[in-house]
Amino acid sequence: MSVRLATDVLIIGSGAAGLTTALSLPTSMNILVISKGKIGTGSTAWAQGGVAGVLDEVDSVDQHVQDTVNAGAGLCDPAAVRHTIERSSSAIHWLIEQGVPFTRVDGSDVEFHLTREGGHSQRRIIHAADATGLAISETLIKRVRQAPNIQILENHVAIDLITTEKLGLVDQENRCVGAYILDTLTDQAVTIGARFTVLTSGGASKVYLYTSNPDGATGDGIAMAWRAGCRIVNMEFNQFHPTCLFHPKAKSFLISEALRGEGGLLKLPNGERFMQHFDERAELAPRDIVARAIDHEMKRLGVDNLYLDISHKSPDFIKSHFPTIYRRCLEYGFDMTKEPLPVVPAAHYTCGGIRIDAQGATDLAGLFAAGECTYTGLHGANRLASNSLLECIVYAQAAAEHIQVSSATQFDPEKLPLWDESRVGDSDEKIVITHNWDELRRFMWDYVGIVRTDKRLERAKRRVGLLKQEISEYYSNFRVTADLLELRNLVVVAELIIESALSRKESRGLHFTRSHPELSDQAQITVLSPKKA
Repeated sequence: MSVRLATDVLIIGSGAAGLTTALSLPTSMNILVISKGKIGTGSTAWAQGGVAGVLDEVDSVDQHVQDTVNAGAGLCDPAAVRHTIERSSSAIHWLIEQGVPFTRVDGSDVEFHLTREGGHSQRRIIHAADATGLAISETLIKRVRQAPNIQILENHVAIDLITTEKLGLVDQENRCVGAYILDTLTDQAVTIGARFTVLTSGGASKVYLYTSNPDGATGDGIAMAWRAGCRIVNMEFNQFHPTCLFHPKAKSFLISEALRGEGGLLKLPNGERFMQHFDERAELAPRDIVARAIDHEMKRLGVDNLYLDISHKSPDFIKSHFPTIYRRCLEYGFDMTKEPLPVVPAAHYTCGGIRIDAQGATDLAGLFAAGECTYTGLHGANRLASNSLLECIVYAQAAAEHIQVSSATQFDPEKLPLWDESRVGDSDEKIVITHNWDELRRFMWDYVGIVRTDKRLERAKRRVGLLKQEISEYYSNFRVTADLLELRNLVVVAELIIESALSRKESRGLHFTRSHPELSDQAQITVLSPKKA
């Protein structure tokens, strides 16, 4: 039996972008936040480094803009970069006002400690030790739980957006009027009507076999927006974090870039450093350069991992600056105060996504988006470290501000058709989902990973076409489950990544292909439109 609900604002995603949107809207609005699992288990809580912003008098907006543009390899939107960074100080001070316990300089009650990460010319990363995302997540969750106008639905997975076009109302502007949601604890479909819907569902790094992301990073918002008619931009630019802990039980555990910012050195199995041969900035080069260098050396030497060493620093320094990483590594048998850590690259961040404007608006009326599921123009062909949490806050606040002044006729939720399961049954072959999930993520890693070729991409295109057809048939015949919904979204995202990568006949930023190793004279973003698909 289906359930029907109605709200002013439906927010799909409960990370920094989603919770900031909710808290930035007036208390006069009824807000419903959908959390895929238990709230606080998404990517935000996993972020270690911090939030980049202009907070020190020796720094400037111009310097931060220049560092961002340099990392973006010629594809950043200058207006979007400046728009975001000019709001960095106010965004961070908003987080401080919410109560986020950022680390202060020793002995100071006022001054915050700022660290530096790869690609930054100044110390401008405000952080909460080495667990900034967790501190932000816990603080915002606490504030949201105190808000009388905000309701949280945990363990609910979005099925699809509801649009007037899908409802057959072709005599009016196509508009998002809510979404179908699956309660994963009861397997009950929920129909939610909303004046405004906001996608803050995170990235899509689970499309790859090895990733630093939690299990929920399956590109749901990107896939749903695509199916609803929104343009998707720059999906070929997938950031691979250079340093995830290499251990069979250390699932997706990231070794923060701040470790290199504070003097950590990358080494070969014989103890030699190598980054100076790839970039004059050595360990402080942008992530794409470091990830490719590690990938190159691993393949050249035929080894499973390389090493990150900060043991030359004092134990007290390491334990005070990286308490979380230190404790977690000890759990896996590594004492980073005495020995180097084994590391490998892993898919980390989706730089492309749903095209939005400065107000967080998508191509579809009534639909907004913020965070990693979006393309704002800030990241270009590569994201500068710690700009992601900043982008979440700035665009979530912008979307909330725009929603407040937007007019939307309340679509009568009683007119929304309930989710129809009358023509489907329970699957007796769920192995199909497991097999397709594994196959998709493995060929994406092998053929559409850190280093690409046209031949590999064409091979991936053929395979994703077959998988998409098989998954579509399965979706049409059986009751939806969380695993099926995620797989359905992942195959859409995989196809978008492959199409984007095939269309770029050059190597730029995070997209490196041996078939076209040179940089093109013309820097253009990749825009895919579902109307042309």
